[in-house]
Amino acid sequence: MRNEPRGQLFVRALSRASRRGVLLAAGRTLPCALGKSGRKALKREGDGATPLGDFRLEGVFYRPDRCPRPRTGLPLKAISPRDGWCDAPGDRNYNRRVRHPYPASAEAMWRADGLYDVVVVLDCNRRPRIRGRGSAIFMHVARPGFEPTEGCIALRRPDLLRVLSALRRGARLHTI
Repeated sequence: MRNEPRGQLFVRALSRASRRGVLLAAGRTLPCALGKSGRKALKREGDGATPLGDFRLEGVFYRPDRCPRPRTGLPLKAISPRDGWCDAPGDRNYNRRVRHPYPASAEAMWRADGLYDVVVVLDCNRRPRIRGRGSAIFMHVARPGFEPTEGCIALRRPDLLRVLSALRRGARLHTI
């Protein structure tokens, strides 16, 4: 897809049930990891699937002790060891950034494995937030060998940074 509009990203699975895919952006085709359960139109908390749909890229978090400030036109914030993301469907902050220690279940954003050194927040189940429809759906750094994610889209770090440099406010990601 060489003619996709600027700021538009497209993710396609390699096959119908694939846990790997490609991200089409700015005339490039980049390998990516998808959810361990493939893709689903109706996302549920904990199902391990990457949601199908059209999502706005809300902003970027990065870990300043591990990487320089990424170049991007998206809103950008540094994370700290206290940052988390609530994944407890019954909590009032479900699918929102929180600070640790947090009384409900919340994923740590400051990770030892480097997957969240650079994180793009997708607006999946954000406005409105519906309990149990999925949380923490991000585009982030891939594991070695593109091991499947818990529902996110993961790219090699250099590829993710290259994509971010071309994005502006209003950019969208389409999973198809």
